[in-house]
Amino acid sequence: MPQSNSSNIRSISPAVQLGLHALAVVWLGVMAGFFGTYSANVNLAMLQMDGPTYAIVQSAFNRNVRHSLFFIFFFSPPLLCLLAALAAWGAPKPRVSAIPWCLLAIGAVYAIGIVFFTAQVNLPLNRITEAWNPSALPENWSDVRRQWNNANLIRAWVSFVCFVCATALLAWRAARAQPATTFRY
Repeated sequence: MPQSNSSNIRSISPAVQLGLHALAVVWLGVMAGFFGTYSANVNLAMLQMDGPTYAIVQSAFNRNVRHSLFFIFFFSPPLLCLLAALAAWGAPKPRVSAIPWCLLAIGAVYAIGIVFFTAQVNLPLNRITEAWNPSALPENWSDVRRQWNNANLIRAWVSFVCFVCATALLAWRAARAQPATTFRY
């Protein structure tokens, strides 16, 4: 008789469950570092540039970030949170655990606060800057730069909060998974 999906999920070892969660944490950390570094370093340096230089450099950044490795890191956190949640649901516990729900919430916050927000705010601003002629910038070019910097700062904070929450949840899970030990001196 074939096993049900529920028993297949239950066969996922605690180490694999924690490993999937840890992988989600790493990916969230990479993206938090990316957005945080951009806000704390690159954006501040870009404030020192005149309009034509800013237009050229910002457009180059926008074009050069579009590669498969970036897309893998950008889109993976919600998927990894989903996989970790599915694995956690299979944990043999007598009661319903909040762990999978927390992982789903973290993935949803990232999907909305990073992926959707980027599509709705940052990408339209990117299209604006990429359409600029550096020799004839619009009068509001510095307003667009400020809007983009503020939007990226929001992404930096959202990704940081997701990373911290996922890390705290993983630490709590790992501590619960460890048997009580007594230290002797």
